[in-house]
Amino acid sequence: MIVQSFPNHFELLPLMLIDIVVIIVGLAALVWSADRFVTGAAAIANNLGVSPLLIGLTIVGFGTSAPEILVSGVASFEGNPGLAIGNALGSNIANIALILGLTALIAPLRVHSGVLRREYPILLGVSLITFALMWDGTLDELDGGILLVMLVLVLLWMVRTAKNGSADEPLAAEFDAEIPKEISTKMAIVWLVIGLVVLLISSRMLVSGATNIAVAFGISDLVIGLTIVALGTSLPELAASISGSLKGEDDIAIGNVIGSNIYNLLAVLALPGLIAPGGFDSMVLMRDLPVMLGLTLLLYFVAHGFGSQGRINRSEGFILTLCFVAYQTVLFFTYA
Repeated sequence: MIVQSFPNHFELLPLMLIDIVVIIVGLAALVWSADRFVTGAAAIANNLGVSPLLIGLTIVGFGTSAPEILVSGVASFEGNPGLAIGNALGSNIANIALILGLTALIAPLRVHSGVLRREYPILLGVSLITFALMWDGTLDELDGGILLVMLVLVLLWMVRTAKNGSADEPLAAEFDAEIPKEISTKMAIVWLVIGLVVLLISSRMLVSGATNIAVAFGISDLVIGLTIVALGTSLPELAASISGSLKGEDDIAIGNVIGSNIYNLLAVLALPGLIAPGGFDSMVLMRDLPVMLGLTLLLYFVAHGFGSQGRINRSEGFILTLCFVAYQTVLFFTYA
């Protein structure tokens, strides 16, 4: 029996290598197209006179979650809701533990923005409501609908916050420095369309390659979504946070993660409920959601601060990174 198993694995090796190449190319295209999509959308809004704070809170925040949204949508349409759920939860875990952890290791982060201080409890509240909706072991149309309604309410809050924002709001100044101002509306539309098209193609490549790898190794779609796909779709947030930190734009570095996590729960997680409703792996409730909630609470207490300013120093960044490594290690040994 052992001797007979080797040819099967050997025959699968070329196909697996192809799938790995497809995943790598898909991830690279996903990161590039997400950046082009956000650049085009932000430039169009800026040319139309939209305020930098509103662009940053809505267009940029939503744009950095575009990879997760499209990957989740494609996976759900193709009958892989586990991958979509894993992508949403895994991305939130990676955003807090890995992205903020690595960013704080490079340069400690301080929170100056009143807007971000108000976003923390929103993220925490959305996370708790998501846990309550999934407590029955299913993600159905009603759950997806509730999440979408919450998304609309959050967007309306962001619009109101941007309009009523203080003139000396630090986050507004940081967004203003990052928004492309030299791109014409015509060129911005070109980049927007190109970014969207490549996002769709690369999302399909990533889902296809990841699904094939899962089948080849006998791993569930959920775990693939929590690992390879989640890490890959979080790369735009990683690039944005590190770039913001190196430029001294700490509020953008943290705000990208907070905003992305809100969008992941309300937009990304809603798609499998609406497109492919049904039950999901029990480990989501036993392992993945508790880990995400625990990290969200940890982020709240660390970055919100109990004095004049919140902060994430290098030691706290190391702890966050260690949490991510520990979580991935548990996944590896559970399914190895």
